[in-house]
Amino acid sequence: MGGKLWGGRFNTGTDERADSFNASIHFDKRLFREDIEGSRAYCKMLGKQGMISKDESTAILNALEEIHREIERGELKFDESLEDIHTHIENALIEKIGPLGEKLHTGRSRNDQIALDTRLSVRNSITKIIHLINKFQVSLIELAERNHDLIIPGYTHLQRAQPVLLAHHLLAYYEMLKRDTSRYEEALRRTNVLPLGSAALAGATLNMDREFLCRELQMQGITANSMDAVSDRDFMVEFIFASALLMMHLSRLCEELIIWSTQEFDFIEISDAFATGSSIMPQKKNPDIPELVRGKTGRVYGNLISLLTTMKGLPLAYNKDMQEDKEPLLDTADTVEKSLAILSPLLKEITFKKETIKKAVEQGYLVATDLADYLVTKGMTFRQAHHLVGDMILSAQKNNKELHQLDLAEMKRFSPLIDDGVYGWLDPSLCIERRNIHGGTGSEAVRKALNHAREELRS
Repeated sequence: MGGKLWGGRFNTGTDERADSFNASIHFDKRLFREDIEGSRAYCKMLGKQGMISKDESTAILNALEEIHREIERGELKFDESLEDIHTHIENALIEKIGPLGEKLHTGRSRNDQIALDTRLSVRNSITKIIHLINKFQVSLIELAERNHDLIIPGYTHLQRAQPVLLAHHLLAYYEMLKRDTSRYEEALRRTNVLPLGSAALAGATLNMDREFLCRELQMQGITANSMDAVSDRDFMVEFIFASALLMMHLSRLCEELIIWSTQEFDFIEISDAFATGSSIMPQKKNPDIPELVRGKTGRVYGNLISLLTTMKGLPLAYNKDMQEDKEPLLDTADTVEKSLAILSPLLKEITFKKETIKKAVEQGYLVATDLADYLVTKGMTFRQAHHLVGDMILSAQKNNKELHQLDLAEMKRFSPLIDDGVYGWLDPSLCIERRNIHGGTGSEAVRKALNHAREELRS
């Protein structure tokens, strides 16, 4: 291979240790597809503008296609002394077609080249992640529909609070994922902007057709300031931030799956296909997949802080510090894609232990709020009702009873307003049906929400 792209200014070569420290090829080689895609568009633009001939353009395009195939087959050898993927591809191009290969970089800098490569990479990642979110939402809806009438305890402070439909609980995560998709779509609009033509920082002097490049690369706009274009990493920060929020939502769901699978809760069985055992304790079945997703969330948080910290003190325009942007970016994309890809099939094979859950719903005074509401319908203020129901629960606890196990005479001791209609307010299934408000846990409201979610995903 040839020498460094910038070697003309220097009398001696760089120290091998400096080469190794300076190199980014061990991670940015992953951007070879984006780099070649950008180079193909740039080559076509040079030909269109008459800076190279039609035959020269064809020769360069054919050679780039050969290089693409060679990298995919693992035939191109990477060398730290050549620093980055741009240099490797350019040197490979020159080896194939001689000095003609040197023309491709006309009017272009590695600064606007890497800005383009990373924008294309983020664009590809967002497109893939949105598709994976969609599949995960389908898994959530299918799980909800398979258990559409299952009532579970709803919790606040991890204490049993009120009965809710499992489908309603799962749809809460569907809504979180909708917001995640929206954030990615917003980030995509700011990502899919063309930086080529900015050169190193001041803009290209040659007869550049940026509009052609924009169309060729299917981008939605062109950067307005060359200095900003080569030093902007906001789109990466936005992508990692959106990913951190998504991972937070996945982690919350995984936390619940982990808790629900404990013997203490015993609400669910995670398929053997998505669990592991212990090397010393034969009885163990561990929810390793949800635990790993929960753990990898911190990894994405760290990537976000890493990139924000890298960027916080950099003067305009490009600085070598910005080479540190790609590892957190690429690691975030990998982590999110793998997490979504594993959770979708895991959800499909979760079994809910309905008898255990039914017992949990009948214990813990989940209907206490409905009892207070019942007293309100009898003319009592809510604060009075709240206090009175608290007294009833204390009494019931002393006698190891649930509210529905109290007889009418026992309840009338607390208020003469109570009649036998009270028992309709102490049935968890009827508590559900009283909440058919839009956004509530009533079965009709949840059915409509599931239908609406299906329609959204189809559209």
